[in-house]
Amino acid sequence: VPVDYRIEKLHGDFVFTEGPVWVTGDGPYLLFSDVPGNAIYKWSPNGELSDYMNPVFDGEKEGKGSVGSNGLTIDSEGRLVICEHGNRRISRIENDGTQTVLVDNYQGSRFNSPNDVAFKSDGWLYFTDPPYGLAELEEDPERDLDFNGIFRLSPTGEIELLNGEQTRPNGIAFSPDEQTLYVANSDDEEKVWMAYDVKEDGTITNGRVFFDVTSESAEGLPD
Repeated sequence: VPVDYRIEKLHGDFVFTEGPVWVTGDGPYLLFSDVPGNAIYKWSPNGELSDYMNPVFDGEKEGKGSVGSNGLTIDSEGRLVICEHGNRRISRIENDGTQTVLVDNYQGSRFNSPNDVAFKSDGWLYFTDPPYGLAELEEDPERDLDFNGIFRLSPTGEIELLNGEQTRPNGIAFSPDEQTLYVANSDDEEKVWMAYDVKEDGTITNGRVFFDVTSESAEGLPD
């Protein structure tokens, strides 16, 4: 962080913002989610704000909780990949503007609410699936899975569970050399960032606490 850094407010009046991603292909511009606001917005360097996708979820919203998108990322071909809470899936916006569902279940059970996502250089998509998009979280009657997982999706559509033991996996990112996968745990009882070794086959092992803020009394959780 530069010593002469400056915090600048670009816009406001959102509900709960998430998943910022900078787009350079046909940009530059910034995309970000408003999860309860059920929209993806586009902010241009000239200060203009516009709808990119609004609504994200167009089904029945009553009693559904935060139904919009969360994590966003760009794939190697410049296409937007979206973690969708309400639709409980990960989708992609194609170059012609159509939307493709990449994955929406694990072994026939719907995901909780895919939250955040990171690409590995080999094309595999790693993502977290906590319950934050479900109105009653783990107790929600529409919940199918009995765990909150860390998954990965192959370029050909194969889904694999990497870890089902983190209580509230959330933010996810690789180290620059891709030897370590970091996953935030957004749990009031266990506010930690976890680190996992990435094996040659892309699976993860040796989970350990990277940083622990459980004792912190300030508001907020790791992400």
